[in-house]
Amino acid sequence: MPHTPPDQAVRAAMIDRVKFNEDGLITAIAQQHDSGEVLMLAWMNADALDETLRTGRVCYYSRSRRGLWRKGETSGQVQTLVDARLDCDRDAVLLLVDQKGVACHTGRRSCFYNALRPEGIVEITQPEIAAETLYGKA
Repeated sequence: MPHTPPDQAVRAAMIDRVKFNEDGLITAIAQQHDSGEVLMLAWMNADALDETLRTGRVCYYSRSRRGLWRKGETSGQVQTLVDARLDCDRDAVLLLVDQKGVACHTGRRSCFYNALRPEGIVEITQPEIAAETLYGKA
């Protein structure tokens, strides 16, 4: 089902009800819409959430770059919004997405590849694509 964006007034009213933290951010969890696979955790500010709802292409806030980060803008690994849901406290957002390619900057499908096991931290998946290939670095 294609994303239908809410109009500007509805988006503004929804975003006004979100409980952003003291830095103006909300935790965002990306989950593959059809498999339930948890792909990544990131942050959104009001502008990123508004752009995501408006365009249907997931946009985050990069704390390190201090600006908007459109998922896939450098790697081509785009997330398309299927649905967005706030938790009961309205201080976290679950993004049901259609992930093109890998979600993790390490070249893995999911950022959650480090399992905490009795023997220690174990990498349970291998990269599907080299990070250098994703970002054009040799």
